[in-house]
Amino acid sequence: DVDGTLIDSNNEHAHSWVEAFRQFDLQADYLEIRSLIGKGGDHLLPEVAGLTDDQGLGKKIAERCGEIFREKFLPNLKPFPYVRDLLLAMKKSGLKLVVASSSSKENLSKLLNQAGIEDLIDVTTSADDADASKPEPDIIEAAMKKAKVSPENCVMLGDTPYDIEAASKAHVKTVALLSGGWESRDLNKAAAIYRDAEDLLGHLANSPFSGTLPAK
Repeated sequence: DVDGTLIDSNNEHAHSWVEAFRQFDLQADYLEIRSLIGKGGDHLLPEVAGLTDDQGLGKKIAERCGEIFREKFLPNLKPFPYVRDLLLAMKKSGLKLVVASSSSKENLSKLLNQAGIEDLIDVTTSADDADASKPEPDIIEAAMKKAKVSPENCVMLGDTPYDIEAASKAHVKTVALLSGGWESRDLNKAAAIYRDAEDLLGHLANSPFSGTLPAK
């Protein structure tokens, strides 16, 4: 996962949705929206406004949300500290880095570039690669198919309950970070929980990721 896991962007995504709703004369509660960040628009729009993201007003709101995010917020986003160091350590240890994000393909590419980590990623999958976004498993399954790996050789790194639920449905365990704003109790179905990228980096050798490495 990228948003809230590798780059500090969850609040900005929520503000983008609220602003997009407002521009179409619809009221949306920021805290409600914030609690749904991690899901794609295909889930968020029906829950908040009873709309779909693939036609009519819902599609226009979703498209406007993406524009607001890219124009107003994305240029100022920063990766969490030690994210690049963490990914470099993962690659050095022999792990393949595969992104599975509920973001659109356009947003995802720009997010990875903004975070300065695009060169470290082996495979990317976005909402464009799946019929349904998280918490459905489609994106995780698409990522594994692209990377040619099986569930038992994967660990999902995420920050929301939706990451954990999606991975679980795809028979993949999750390592959760608290950097996305969720509490430990919200992420208690993860195989392990770390404070942030720096914390995981310090414990990487003893984390669930070590169990996916090929035998030396």
